[in-house]
Amino acid sequence: MKIYTRTGDKGTTGLLGGERVPKDHLRIEAYGTVDELNSQLGLLRDLTGEGRRVFLTGIQETLFGLGSRLASGSDADADRFKVPPITDAHVEALETAMDAMDRDLPVMRNFILPGGHPIISQAHICRTVCRRAERRVVQLADHEQVPEVLVRYLNRLSDLLFVLARHLGHELGIVETPWKPRG
Repeated sequence: MKIYTRTGDKGTTGLLGGERVPKDHLRIEAYGTVDELNSQLGLLRDLTGEGRRVFLTGIQETLFGLGSRLASGSDADADRFKVPPITDAHVEALETAMDAMDRDLPVMRNFILPGGHPIISQAHICRTVCRRAERRVVQLADHEQVPEVLVRYLNRLSDLLFVLARHLGHELGIVETPWKPRG
């Protein structure tokens, strides 16, 4: 199978059901940002230990399904192509993982500046890209039908990535840098 098709040379791309839309369409921006998040998560996965690799791979697989749902012209198209649905169980799994990590962490009393170690910084980069993906999906949902669970999943995932950044720092013995407003 060739990677290049030349069908997008005039600024359009095809959705999963075959409909062609401009490459700057809100739907393309939404699933493109989810794809960017997935790539950033791949780097985070590469930087972490084996146990977390399995966990992050599962999130990446879910994000691939979420992006494919967004790349579909409709739920019917997604179902026809056997794209796995995103469900409340996916959201609940993130909450369960967050709760488990949070039990090990000190109570947060300040906003925390991102950084302290490359893997912590990468988790924060993933978090901010996830927030952007969420904004793009919300923007799309203002104009087209988007399952609400997709927004919930991205919202919860960004929360999980914040907790994961803190948990990684805790494991590495990195002291969090609180934000202290000056002025």
